Amino acid sequence: MSELNDPRVLFAAERTLLAWNRTSLSLMAFGFVIERFSLFIEISGRTEIKLFQRHIAFSIGLSFILLASFIAYYSILQHQRILKTIRPVEIPNGYNLEAGVAVNGILGILGIALSLYLFYGFM
Repeated sequence: MSELNDPRVLFAAERTLLAWNRTSLSLMAFGFVIERFSLFIEISGRTEIKLFQRHIAFSIGLSFILLASFIAYYSILQHQRILKTIRPVEIPNGYNLEAGVAVNGILGILGIALSLYLFYGFM
């Protein structure tokens, strides 16, 4: 528990949450690019390896997207644990504590939706 009575502790926790948000978003984008790279392999016309590489690219890309969703949700849990240790005097009046949590939650939902879209499009 913080004993500083300083709002900078809260803002450091918010910056950490947003850093995890950026990391999650980057991993999700990277996974999508890997998954879609398999389309380039199909277009290249190399029939002897394209089916095998299509499955590998799909699996790895989907894994990155699901990892990103997990990170988004896990960072929410971590942030909530930190908020429990912060005393009300350290929270500025009128400050919205749920905005960053909401953004990470939406990112996690979108990651799962993207995974489902890619999975059902692959089958």
